[in-house]
Amino acid sequence: MSPMRSVEAIAVEALSLPAHDRAELVLRLAESLDEGHDADADDAWAAEVAGRIATVRDGTAETLTTADALAEARARLSARRG
Repeated sequence: MSPMRSVEAIAVEALSLPAHDRAELVLRLAESLDEGHDADADDAWAAEVAGRIATVRDGTAETLTTADALAEARARLSARRG
């Protein structure tokens, strides 16, 4: 059995990868730290997204134009700044 490689050796090798491979590695490492993964929350978000898509498709969603959305955001920021 070979000895474990050091974190530094692994990091040096990982940093030599192309950007898209480094990004994939980062995601995989981050996912490995997510011990509290909540499948119920994933299901709830999927249902929420599906419901919102359905309201847009059937025409019942309340939508804003880009100009109106930006104006509303600017007004809210202005109100916060006083």
